[in-house]
Amino acid sequence: IQRTAALRLTDEAGLHPSLTAFKEAYDGGDLGILNGVGYAQPDRSHFRSMDIWQTGSSSSDYWNTGWLGRYLDEQCKKCDHPTQALEIDDVLSLALKGEGQKGLALKDPRRLFGTSNEKFFKDLARQSHQHHHEQPVDYLYKTLSETVSSADYIFKQSKLRPTSADYPKTELGASLKTIASLIFSDINTKVYYVSLGSFDTHINQPAQQQRLFMQMNDAVAAFVKDLKKAHRFEDVLLFSFSEFGRRVAQNGSNGTDHGTANNMFLISGGLKQKGLINPLPDLTALEDGDLKFTVDFKSVYATILSNWLGTDDAKILNGTYSKMAFV
Repeated sequence: IQRTAALRLTDEAGLHPSLTAFKEAYDGGDLGILNGVGYAQPDRSHFRSMDIWQTGSSSSDYWNTGWLGRYLDEQCKKCDHPTQALEIDDVLSLALKGEGQKGLALKDPRRLFGTSNEKFFKDLARQSHQHHHEQPVDYLYKTLSETVSSADYIFKQSKLRPTSADYPKTELGASLKTIASLIFSDINTKVYYVSLGSFDTHINQPAQQQRLFMQMNDAVAAFVKDLKKAHRFEDVLLFSFSEFGRRVAQNGSNGTDHGTANNMFLISGGLKQKGLINPLPDLTALEDGDLKFTVDFKSVYATILSNWLGTDDAKILNGTYSKMAFV
């Protein structure tokens, strides 16, 4: 990206030209940018690094519960509906899997409601109240019963105040529109989780990044506009993460390879720190061609758990991490 094409934030920092809504949020005091976020001894495997980010572990620990799943374990001991965390997808990510509680993955409330109310699933759910001697069967019936109950609750809530705003006709646009409708309907959900993939740009990066950033920008722009119109923008915190950033230098295929530290974007009407929250990476002090991390991502999690979600971050993260001041 040429310096003249970038969306200028400061003399030293700019955004990709497709991120016009992020530039608008920056100018309006609704965007915070964390630089150099990562962890010690970074792993460049997609699968391993994603596990580290989703569980909140160190690079040497292997955990089978996610940081948001453990939040659910603490939050949902007496929940009326196990819908405190929803992922807008067909498959539930590790981040939302706890020891005793899990989030729920769905693409569309209406479709989930229709599927769960088919006679076969209804009959099975009713059988969950009968006594079973085999623990795996107990678990399956309990999970099915909770899913059917949750599907009913989500669908009924989603119909209360569905958004009428226009969103981009993309998967991310549809996902954020679903989330907005649920927020406006005052469902008990505290956490929504959504993904946008294909940023692994080893070849021909400019065109792919432009396409993906436009999708992200346009969907987030519609979502923020919708929240502001409904006077809910102060209640919602969006933040992004990726399993790793990209190397500083491009490769021989007009792309970039797996890196280490990365940026995190924070968007909310409730931010206490705005703009560039911490210093930019030092490009004169690279480590094997990669950025050195300066912010442990678990400190970001600890801040959100403690200051935004109001829970015991040390217990959930299995350790004490310094808090930041962005919320």
